[in-house]
Amino acid sequence: MGSQDMAAASTRMPQEKTQRASQKLWGADASQTQDHTVLDQEAVQAAQRLVSRYGYRVAKRLFDIMFSLLVLVLLSWVYVATAIAIKHDSEGPVFFNQERVSKDGKTFKMYKFRSMYVDAEERLKDLQDLNEKDGPVFKIKDDPRITHVGHFIRKTSIDELPQFVNVLKGDMSIVGPRPALPREVRQYTPYQKERLLVKPGITCFWQTRRNRDNISFDEWVGLDLLYIKKCSVLTDLKLIIQTVGVVLTAQGN
Repeated sequence: MGSQDMAAASTRMPQEKTQRASQKLWGADASQTQDHTVLDQEAVQAAQRLVSRYGYRVAKRLFDIMFSLLVLVLLSWVYVATAIAIKHDSEGPVFFNQERVSKDGKTFKMYKFRSMYVDAEERLKDLQDLNEKDGPVFKIKDDPRITHVGHFIRKTSIDELPQFVNVLKGDMSIVGPRPALPREVRQYTPYQKERLLVKPGITCFWQTRRNRDNISFDEWVGLDLLYIKKCSVLTDLKLIIQTVGVVLTAQGN
């Protein structure tokens, strides 16, 4: 094989790996749907490199386990107090379990403290016209489905605490793109689906932005892809520290 052939082969190999990863994520017809002016191939390649970054993956998983256990132990009183408040405030279960989409389109049950009335899902269709977000995400400022206690635990991010159980189980990580709903993923463009290249997390770049409610969905996806490209122990620690600041200043919604 000549030098030119070897150079061409070395160029094709990462491209073929990227295409296989894309096909796994988007389906067998990915080659027909890919638009290389839109897709972030750098994020795809960064996700592929994570497979061989054993040190980082082991360190991340060990940190997830130790940090989650610490939270569950030190904040056990918060879990108990929140459960009592929810039961006293409205009828229904303390916890809300919802199917979410993880890495490569796999699904899992994500846990949250219930912050809405039990008929929230049924009432959603009547509120769709009030949606204040673009893309497949639904959010309105004064959602009438939220309970009195729900407003408080959302503002302080207490409603997210049960997700540390998801982290212990390996469904999620402390840091990673926020897990999406299946109905949202069904509306994703190929570019937006790239946020499913890594395991979802409790916090992310979007979560730490003060203006996150004014960020478009594609900008949100862009922040998730930025994390995929920059993920490291240092990046994770910075995001966790920033998230603590967000929680302490009650910036949740």
